[in-house]
Amino acid sequence: MPTKHHHVTSVPLPSESAIANIYASPHLVDAYSIELPPGASTNPEQLARFMFAHQAPWIGGLMAVRDALVAGFGLKTARHLASLEAQSGAERLSIFKVYSTSPTEVVFGEEDKHLDFRLSVLCSGQSSPGAQRHLTLSTVVHCNNRLGRLYILLIAPFHRLVVQSNLRTAARMGWPSATQA
Repeated sequence: MPTKHHHVTSVPLPSESAIANIYASPHLVDAYSIELPPGASTNPEQLARFMFAHQAPWIGGLMAVRDALVAGFGLKTARHLASLEAQSGAERLSIFKVYSTSPTEVVFGEEDKHLDFRLSVLCSGQSSPGAQRHLTLSTVVHCNNRLGRLYILLIAPFHRLVVQSNLRTAARMGWPSATQA
């Protein structure tokens, strides 16, 4: 039975997030939040890395199907994105480029010919002792052309399932503790 620490909630994009106003007219905006249990880390980069390291197995299969479909359109595949870290030396979080980090948020994403996107992992509620602490995973997408708009229309339902699954799976696994930072 899920506890409150496993319950994922759709929430508005946090106004304090660095990605809140990144694109003038985004084509997809969503945010999902989960309560962090007492003692869990509030280091957003550590929590994001933990989520990506513990994804449900079906997500890898879904990515393989996505890559097979988009490769013919000249879009970046997961394999291509994974190779970028070795080539550029730029910091990456899973397969995505890290754009900024702060004590409460890490922003990462990619730019491609069809669309640009940013993801945010934001930890909130840590400023006051005893307050409920939440982790919010937000996504903002700007489509550059018709291919991007068609792509986001097709993948948006899967994207939402993946995001919610990542949060739930990490909660079930047990978030890293504040002492593991």
